[in-house]
Amino acid sequence: MTLTLVVGVLWWVQDGEPEGPALAAGSAAHGMAGPAPAPGDPKPKSVTHASARATAKPQPPPAPLARSTPTMLGVPAITIEAPVVKLGLEPSGGLATPPVDNPRIVGWYADGPTPGERGTAVVVGHRDTRTGPAIFLNLNALTPGNTVRVARADGRVAVFTVDRVRTYAKSAFPDKEVYGSTGRPELRLLTCGGTFDRKAGYESNIVVFAHLTGVDRSI
Repeated sequence: MTLTLVVGVLWWVQDGEPEGPALAAGSAAHGMAGPAPAPGDPKPKSVTHASARATAKPQPPPAPLARSTPTMLGVPAITIEAPVVKLGLEPSGGLATPPVDNPRIVGWYADGPTPGERGTAVVVGHRDTRTGPAIFLNLNALTPGNTVRVARADGRVAVFTVDRVRTYAKSAFPDKEVYGSTGRPELRLLTCGGTFDRKAGYESNIVVFAHLTGVDRSI
């Protein structure tokens, strides 16, 4: 994969793809409905307008965090917990990729914001390699409301909520939309997607858009 600077923003694609795409390892679990009331059980009383208003009060967003290097990334919905390595730019202008001989780690663009800091932090990972599935194989299974947790060197865990997941053709990649700052702490997770061609590689990129919604002390 390659990430280059285009008009002041980042562009990311993957090279060195495997000889063929791997199959997704399973699917997301289905939610379960609550139990039905047993015969003779009293029917639940209606909620008053006052109590409904009290429970619906929104929580204010957390303040942006100071800069601190990410160390671990967790995505509970797709059972990911991966060490984070720093990635810099190569002489060609592309971003050095996570090592293909260790497909269970992810890379953070170290010249950009850190996760939780104001701005858009970028984390990339392989979908698969020549040896089999990699850490972001099921990234496209995420849905709005899922969480992404990033442990940092300062002992804090930046908690992000997924807003949307999109697949973009590499020929029409919206770099400003993906990498541009919105003025709040945001996170992007990227990997390859779409169909695979033996010569050209994957035709698309999968992008997860998320924003900071909490700060914890445990991944």
